[in-house]
Amino acid sequence: MLSGCNTNTDKILGLDAGADDYIIKPFDLLELFARIRALLRRGGACLPSILTWGSLRLDPSTFEVTYAGKPLPLTPKEYSILELLMRYGRRVISRSVIIEHIWSLKEPPTEETVKTHIKSLRHKLNSIGAPKDAIETLRGIGYRLKPFS
Repeated sequence: MLSGCNTNTDKILGLDAGADDYIIKPFDLLELFARIRALLRRGGACLPSILTWGSLRLDPSTFEVTYAGKPLPLTPKEYSILELLMRYGRRVISRSVIIEHIWSLKEPPTEETVKTHIKSLRHKLNSIGAPKDAIETLRGIGYRLKPFS
């Protein structure tokens, strides 16, 4: 993370949010490159693991999704929403959080767009045998994955 915020709290929040490193502006370009090289040397240690939820399987390294071994073709936005839901598990995700994580801040969509993508994702999941209510809606709050029985 490259930031102009330089308090210890800012650094802690950045690292806890998932940053591998935290560099404060102004910075030395050679140091930045050295830190990038150090991160790249980690190799496979940074590879994302395969996410599973019941019979649903999502591989972030290949962008492949399957349900009960059947491939599930998704648009990039549907894939991103499903990945976010799988990473959050049973935690509820609001439409605004989905927008923040998946769309550009320059042109964020309306919450209705998220609703449309969720509907399409549900339809595709249902078409290959996933439970109809695999993605649960909590009215006025958001979405979460329903536990598979």
